[in-house]
Amino acid sequence: MTNRRTLLTALAVSTVSAVLLAGCGNGDVSPAGNEVVKPKGQKGAGINLSPDQNRIRGKEVAELAALVPAEVRKRGTLRLGASADASPPLGFYATDDKTRIGTEIDIATLVADTLGLEIEFEAVSWENLFVGLDSGKFDAVFSNVTVTEERKEKYDFATYRLDNLAFEAKKGADWKVDDYEDVSGRTIAVASGTNQEKILLDWSERNEKDGREGVDIKYFQKDTDYYLALQSGRIDAYLGPSPSAAYHVASAGQSEIIGNLSGGGEEVQGKIAATTKKDSGLVKAYAGALDHVIEDGSYGKVLGRWGLTAEAVEKSEINPPGLPKPKA
Repeated sequence: MTNRRTLLTALAVSTVSAVLLAGCGNGDVSPAGNEVVKPKGQKGAGINLSPDQNRIRGKEVAELAALVPAEVRKRGTLRLGASADASPPLGFYATDDKTRIGTEIDIATLVADTLGLEIEFEAVSWENLFVGLDSGKFDAVFSNVTVTEERKEKYDFATYRLDNLAFEAKKGADWKVDDYEDVSGRTIAVASGTNQEKILLDWSERNEKDGREGVDIKYFQKDTDYYLALQSGRIDAYLGPSPSAAYHVASAGQSEIIGNLSGGGEEVQGKIAATTKKDSGLVKAYAGALDHVIEDGSYGKVLGRWGLTAEAVEKSEINPPGLPKPKA
């Protein structure tokens, strides 16, 4: 049976030129194992989907490496956790069906290089990312984690990308989402335990308080299940991370974006951050390393490589205002 990783890898191979390079025209796939994709007529190496990523690398900066706690410096490794779910272009699998690639790994690699550390990487389920931080198994999580006021009670954050969400509907949808009123009476899918779920629950509540219908919220186990439900008409839309939604829209050609919003809701611009256990002593090192790679241009090259330039930040912030706590 073809597994989910293989399906997503095949999807990436066939469509990465359109999504990540903003290519004009059809893409050319190299004959060498379908591992490099680029648009027709486009100069340059194209996008590498092979296990050998030739990542953009950084160099150790002594004064920033000195910010790393002695125990971690002595060990020499950054124990990194990331979600096992395949979500192009944030994190997915190379053509060998086992090597993790994507923007989150690339940014984490730049941070580790700058701090003079080697990455020890482990992919786990979403909830186990935080279990790993709590237990000390992970020094950091780079996995599209949004800063929230609730999470700030247990974790420290160093931001590295804006967090935007998108409503994805079947192609030809006759409705748009500009405000919470627009989702009244709709059946919308969302991943459990995410910030987008909290926003959708809040919007549903607000509609009910205003005398309108709430939202019929649906949950599925896999991304592929969401997309099947969308095409069959069992749901009206799927609310998820904007990068993943844009990738799927361009690749499958069966859906469209009908609305965007900040991952922090209406009150604050959501921000994605390197996450570490509170008071671990690592957050200043992460922020310093991120500021360094932003300034030297390597950060911008990574985002450009994966088509996320619009989500760039000008500097890394430590524990900025996050998504508000749910109202009682």
